Amino acid sequence: MDLAENLGQLKTSGWASVPVKEELRRNAIARVRADEPLFDGVLGYENTVAPQLENALLAGHDVVFLGERGQAKTRMIRSCINLLDEWMPIIAGSEINDDPLNPVSKYAKDLVEAEGDDTKISWVHRSNRFAEKLATPDTSIADLIGEVDPIKVAEGRYLSDELTLHYGMVPRSNRGLFAINELPDLAERIQVGLLNVLEERDVQIRGYRIQLPLDIMLFASANPEDYTNRGRIITPLKDRFGTQIRTHYPLEIDTEIDIVEQEADVFSSDDLEVSVPDFMMEIVATMSHLARDNPHINQRSGVSVRLSIANYETLVASAVRRTLRQGGHKAVPRIADLPSLVPSTMGKIEIESMDDGRDIEIIEHLTSAATVVTFKSALDHNEVSDVLDAFEEGEAVVQTGDDIADTDYLDMVKNMPALGTALTALGYAPDDLSDSALVASGVEFILEGLHLSKRLNKESMGASAVYRSR
Repeated sequence: MDLAENLGQLKTSGWASVPVKEELRRNAIARVRADEPLFDGVLGYENTVAPQLENALLAGHDVVFLGERGQAKTRMIRSCINLLDEWMPIIAGSEINDDPLNPVSKYAKDLVEAEGDDTKISWVHRSNRFAEKLATPDTSIADLIGEVDPIKVAEGRYLSDELTLHYGMVPRSNRGLFAINELPDLAERIQVGLLNVLEERDVQIRGYRIQLPLDIMLFASANPEDYTNRGRIITPLKDRFGTQIRTHYPLEIDTEIDIVEQEADVFSSDDLEVSVPDFMMEIVATMSHLARDNPHINQRSGVSVRLSIANYETLVASAVRRTLRQGGHKAVPRIADLPSLVPSTMGKIEIESMDDGRDIEIIEHLTSAATVVTFKSALDHNEVSDVLDAFEEGEAVVQTGDDIADTDYLDMVKNMPALGTALTALGYAPDDLSDSALVASGVEFILEGLHLSKRLNKESMGASAVYRSR
């Protein structure tokens, strides 16, 4: 692509400027016609949030996302960058991306008037047309809109000269996208200033008023409880947004699993293989879903998908640590690794009451509940009845735990064939039944599931557990 170097070449090329919202609309329409997804890497929103955002873009609306933490609000906003044109021309040296055919700053206007078609042109990539600000109570007008630059005043300019201004983030996002995260955390006077620059198109800095017809697509995010008339948002600014979209956590376990597989940073090594059975992954995802309905957990702050991701990574790390200590070459998470999820869970949820170790008890309850839910969905009573019979008839006692080698579980299956039958019902292929690490994981899952279903007794002894008939 040949890019014009001056204003004259740009005019000759036939390039025409369009508002940023029209640019987004045009490119969104092209993707829809080509049957291409508008947003990549966002799962679980295909039939809920994504259509609403597509409608907002086609309508040319500013958008506010309402949702708890970890609901991909920022990722959805950032994904809109890909709907911008790849390159955009500006007046060279402009701080606010002045349109060469319609400059708005004094600097650009004076430059075009002086140099005409010889005015130099620069090109900005779409990745540089996005800015975001985390709203905090100490955010100032200078941060968002601008401030008088004392150095420029010292150089001899008058305060009444627009060139004395140092522009803030909003003017510098002209002809692009600007996002404010946690919008209600802005002080009300700052919200008023933001409303003024976006709606009235003028800026007042230390009593000096200038007209800035900015061309911006505005995004914001907020917690639903804060984004109300009774919260910390002023009504006129709330009215500024054309579309309000409510986000949500994954509605299905499978969706949560897909997100974890996409986002997790899993351990890898040339001399150590890592394999995670489906039922262990499902326990991790189910644990997060149960936490979102638990009355002992603060639901206002939410239970982010990051909980599932962190727990999955911790589960794998625990399996790797055990395998390294035992001198093995294949790490497969098992029930014995679940206690390792307490530290990674503690940092991702807020327990309402943390007296007398209640927080650890709640997390352990979540882990057990997730295990029994997963067990009941994976195996029915008939598929494990032979295991129960083997315990009752032979008065069998089985010991499991983090200190039991993977190979010992092959002997368990050999001595109790019913376990092998149950593993087959769980989805194990014939080759899997000779894989000691996989067998160890499956055996612990079956035994723990039977215990939590109140069909086997269990005695815990540190890192080990003994299962026997009731």
